[in-house]
Order: sequence, then C-alpha cells, then structure tokens
Amino acid sequence: MSQFSHFDDEGGGRMIDVGAKEVTLRRARAAAYVTMQPETLSLIQQHKLKKGDVFEVARLAGIMAGKRTSELVPLCHPLPLDSLEIDIQPVSDCRVRIEASASVHARTGVEMEVLTAASIAALTIYDMCKSVDRGITIGPVGLVEKSGGKSGHFQQDL
Repeated sequence: MSQFSHFDDEGGGRMIDVGAKEVTLRRARAAAYVTMQPETLSLIQQHKLKKGDVFEVARLAGIMAGKRTSELVPLCHPLPLDSLEIDIQPVSDCRVRIEASASVHARTGVEMEVLTAASIAALTIYDMCKSVDRGITIGPVGLVEKSGGKSGHFQQDL
C-alpha cells in the first residue's frame, strides 16, 4: 500500500503528517457539470422555481461545503481558506458548468475543497430541480488546475 500516502504499511488509513512542509500559497480550481432538460434550465434562469434562486442557493451551498471539507472527507486536513468562489454558468440550453476556485496559505493543497464545493453545488441544483426534472445528471466532476506546493502546477480541460 506504500504507493498510496493515506495508508500505512498494514493498510490502515492515516492522516498525512504535513508538519515539516513549508507554508506556501496554494490555489486550485475544479469544475462540475449538470445536465437537465432545456425547460428546466429556462425555469432556473427565469427564477420560476418555487424553491428560489437555484444558482444562488447552489453557490452558497458550495461555499459552505468547501469550508467543511475536512468534516466530510475523513483524512483531509482542515484548512483556513483565504478565498473560495463558485461560478455557475450555462454552457448550452441544457447544461451548466460550475467552477469552484480557492486559495490558501498552508502546508497542503486545496484541491479537495474545490472538488467538494463544486460537487455540493451540483447536488444542490439537482435537489432544487428534481421536482420538475428527474432526469438531471451530474458529471463530469474534476480538478481543472492546481498550483503551489512540491508537486507544482497541474492543469487539464474538463
């Protein structure tokens, strides 16, 4: 199990000791897509769903979730986020792209926080719209970019 840093030699889970690592600026971006019926997206954009402003509630849910990532992902370090933003934009008549971006001055990266934020924002859109569209799908969800720390810069299209 040595190739997986979150497992000890016997296969038990462990939180990585980052105490000796240098504090540096770390940034990350993640994206999630939500696909729905065109009529559903139209209702969202016209603010005609009874539950309220879907994108605003999803944005706030994503921010709240990102701040609580270490409570949701067992081996994740709690991080004092410097910033966390969620942007939600339609990319077609039936699909939206959620992008979460965050930064922190810390000893470990902020990738899990942006992945959590984007995922929960997507789930919130599903929750708020499921009464009018049971066929909503979520995905892909993934890391778009990260910088800072020993592993350096990473970027991919999603």
